[in-house]
Amino acid sequence: MKEYQTDKLRNIALVSHSSAGKTMLAEAFLHATGVTTRLGRIEDGTTVSDFEEEEIRRGISLSTAVIPVEYRDHKINLLDTPGYTDFIGEVISALRVADAAVVVVDSVAGAEVGTEIAWSYCDEFDLPRFVLINKMDRENADFQKALASVREVTDARLLPLQLPWGEKADFQGVIDLLTMKAYRGEGKQGEDIPAEFADDVEAARLELIETAAEGDDELLMKYLEGEELSAEEIVQGLRAGVLANSFVPVFVSAATQEIGLFPLLNAMIDLFPSPAERPPVVAESAAGEEELPCSDSGPLAAYVWKTTADPFVGKITYFRVYSGTLASDSRVWNQSAGVEERLGNLSLLRGKEQIAVKQLHAGDIGVVPKLSETSTSHTICDKDHPLTLPVPKYPSALYRVAVQPESQADSAKVSPTLTRLCEEDMTLSWYQERATKQTILQGMGDQHIDVAIRKAEKKFQTKLLIEEPKVPYQETIQKVGSAQYRHKKQTGGAGQFAEVHMRLEPLPDEDFEFVNEVFGGAISSNFMPAIEKGVRNVMAEGVLAGYPVHNIKVAVYDGKEHPVDSKPVAFEIAARECFKLAMMNASPVLLEPIMKVEVHVPEANMGDILGDLNTRRARVQGMDTVRGKSTVRAFVPLAEMQRYTTDLRSMTGGRGVFSMEFDHYEVVPQHLAQEIIAAAKKAKEEK
Repeated sequence: MKEYQTDKLRNIALVSHSSAGKTMLAEAFLHATGVTTRLGRIEDGTTVSDFEEEEIRRGISLSTAVIPVEYRDHKINLLDTPGYTDFIGEVISALRVADAAVVVVDSVAGAEVGTEIAWSYCDEFDLPRFVLINKMDRENADFQKALASVREVTDARLLPLQLPWGEKADFQGVIDLLTMKAYRGEGKQGEDIPAEFADDVEAARLELIETAAEGDDELLMKYLEGEELSAEEIVQGLRAGVLANSFVPVFVSAATQEIGLFPLLNAMIDLFPSPAERPPVVAESAAGEEELPCSDSGPLAAYVWKTTADPFVGKITYFRVYSGTLASDSRVWNQSAGVEERLGNLSLLRGKEQIAVKQLHAGDIGVVPKLSETSTSHTICDKDHPLTLPVPKYPSALYRVAVQPESQADSAKVSPTLTRLCEEDMTLSWYQERATKQTILQGMGDQHIDVAIRKAEKKFQTKLLIEEPKVPYQETIQKVGSAQYRHKKQTGGAGQFAEVHMRLEPLPDEDFEFVNEVFGGAISSNFMPAIEKGVRNVMAEGVLAGYPVHNIKVAVYDGKEHPVDSKPVAFEIAARECFKLAMMNASPVLLEPIMKVEVHVPEANMGDILGDLNTRRARVQGMDTVRGKSTVRAFVPLAEMQRYTTDLRSMTGGRGVFSMEFDHYEVVPQHLAQEIIAAAKKAKEEK
């Protein structure tokens, strides 16, 4: 593949709801431009985009694939993103490095949940975009109905630049309103527009010319004075409008039948911006904020938007050059990690195929293998001109599972494997929950976690078992309680003796305080560390149901010791037992984590959501509705939110989203606490 300068590049993300046809569209472009000799099929697992074993097994895209298409001396870097909601992190990463987007819509299903979500992220990144109504050859295909469904999810002005030449089984091509030609099949050769479409074409063409004129003041004057606009002027006006996001062009296709491909490629080159025509990216530098126009002559700034682990090649780092150029066998500075990295051979990716290149120009997307310290969201730059590029905000993970190694051999690999999985995917995270002694993996949904667990086994040879996480309850007391305990053990020879008198008090504002109130030497101060150790050990293990004890003051006020038999270990044992007795005398209670939850749903689902939250012991704090979208704010116990991601999707048809963060601990209602304590005792007995 030859080198392409910045003005000859187009970085375009393909986004949509799942199964709208993005992968087959990329596949059809490769076949039509002669890169592949036959059209791959998702059913056969032969597409260039979906090359990972898990993608082939499931028949859906799980990660973003880079598909460069060469046409008219331009290179179009297509980023084929997953459509399934669980993999939204991949979509965000792709949109971060794209300069435009094509929102693909199924001609039968119309705009769906994934279309809405993708559209809102395109808005967030302020990307120029096309709407492509795909699969026009399907049995119930309906161009106008699909177009109307897109109008329902956006206020943007939609402008058809093509009309379908027939529908369903009769779909044979596209009628292009720019060139005023009909294009049969893939669309290399234009022909006269069939007479039966004359009226529709005339009306649509008029709207197109008006819109083109609005994109440029000079053209508008010319149009208002009744002058005819040339084809070049129309394209110029439309391009200005697309770049300003003042309207969204609409195209049609049937990717699996390879219909409408070349007119769409022409529009991508003619109407979408090159990287140099996008607003400069703003980077953090030593001098403050610095604007970086996309140019070879600027300081080096490349953003790492994705990393993957390949069992054969090792770690592969995907990056986009925002400023300057990158060359193979060079040294660069990773500003995010504060280390120098040596770049080996730079490559372009086409699916999994790596095409070696010597140099990448500003605006291009490439990969490099075996970088040790660099991971997703890092910035690569020159050491003498340090820069940090902005990182997009990813949604917080809300679906949690507890993971454990399947065998002893896997246990040492759990931590490095989870760390590497989370380095690859910005919406995955993991941590150790001290209260339950579990390793928690967090993701966007059950499919997301399932894919991560399978990846751990296939790529990192670590077998993990998953289960629903335990709730990190805590234990505390509500009133003052005291007890005394004597530990005495005589086995011939030296024995063990210790007696401890202990008082516990609630301590709302601090976690733990230990006080020695013994006067007159009843217990030597040498034994106090052993007593405190015994107390801390029991607090870590819990007394009621095996959960850590918090917010407690422990005062040792009396006791006895023996001149020969008293030892630190004896006082440690006595302190443990005394603490347990004192706590049972101090009204012990279980505390549960209460989460601050915000649920965003369509207004129509509001009643169902409120009813459901009431069954989850929620305390609703407020509600509001803006433009058909309702928001509920509530405090909900974590125990009731463990699988809310799945439940909310099924209640709202996937349209509901929520955010959740820890707020405070509260006492568990008595009837529920009894069940938790009984279950903990049963589990202990079974061990």
